[in-house]
Amino acid sequence: MNSGEPGLRERKKQRMYQEVSETAIGLFLEKGFDAVSVAEVAAAAEISKPTLFRYFPAKEDLVLYRFADHETEAARVVAGRAQGQSPTDALLEHFLDGLRRHDPVTGLNDHPNVLAFHRLLYGTPSLAARAYAYVERSEAALAEALGGDLDARLAAGQITAVRRILALENWRRIAAGEQVAEVRRDAVTAARRAFAGLAVGFAGLSDVRPSGETG
Repeated sequence: MNSGEPGLRERKKQRMYQEVSETAIGLFLEKGFDAVSVAEVAAAAEISKPTLFRYFPAKEDLVLYRFADHETEAARVVAGRAQGQSPTDALLEHFLDGLRRHDPVTGLNDHPNVLAFHRLLYGTPSLAARAYAYVERSEAALAEALGGDLDARLAAGQITAVRRILALENWRRIAAGEQVAEVRRDAVTAARRAFAGLAVGFAGLSDVRPSGETG
């Protein structure tokens, strides 16, 4: 009987991804992304270079793996929302919960390691470019969860942009030295205002039911 839990092999594989990624990020933060070779990362992780490339096709993926789990997050929120809840309300609730938890994905986190990671990500052109592919896949997954038609794709594009811009604004202010508590007040207001606009523009999306439900 399948309990839904990953098997031993899958857990070992996930640990490998995690350990190699964190090793690489540590080196990149210490020396700079462009100053560290893939061979150095492989040596530090005690694996061969070919093995590393089997897990991470591109050097940039070593960094981006840290938030790979978030790639389909918005789609999962929409698919798992409560009966009668609109997609925009579910996504707003999820974003506000992230702000309460100081989830780094919302940008509202002042831990030195988080700030350093964001500086690495946004300050390295090749990483920023590679991250765009993650954003595109996240948007595509959300569009599918919203129904897959043109309206769904338009909504997914705007929702993805809103979430990204809100997070970037939070990170920018905190990186500039503002206190989390101060930024959080504005972040909550901005999120509510932005998602209210989305709700008006895509009111018809409330008719889209979560995956697996029938009328």
